[in-house]
Amino acid sequence: QVQLMESGGGLVQAGGSLRLSCAASGSIASIFRLLALGWYRQAPGKQREWVATITSGGVTNYADSVKGRFSISRDNTLNTMYLQMNSLKPEDTAVYYCTVPQYSSWGKGTQVSVSS
Repeated sequence: QVQLMESGGGLVQAGGSLRLSCAASGSIASIFRLLALGWYRQAPGKQREWVATITSGGVTNYADSVKGRFSISRDNTLNTMYLQMNSLKPEDTAVYYCTVPQYSSWGKGTQVSVSS
């Protein structure tokens, strides 16, 4: 069984920063370093959308809406993935989810709210 737990969300003013974390445990712990990981978000009344991905080799990709402001990274020694979010905008307000696509596993999400 795969467990993913997000943390680090909160309320921040526009222009501020937050760092989200996603800790993985369970059956993937021993192979975490071999897995691609991703972040998605879902705003109220909208569909869940892809935010960023990092491969096992550290190659990153970002949605155009966050490119240049967000940075995805991983620490394989801690089985943890991060999303550094800078220059936050009100439209970044959403519940942020981490995922392991290969296992179709999702965390429960962490709320990010950006005030104008």
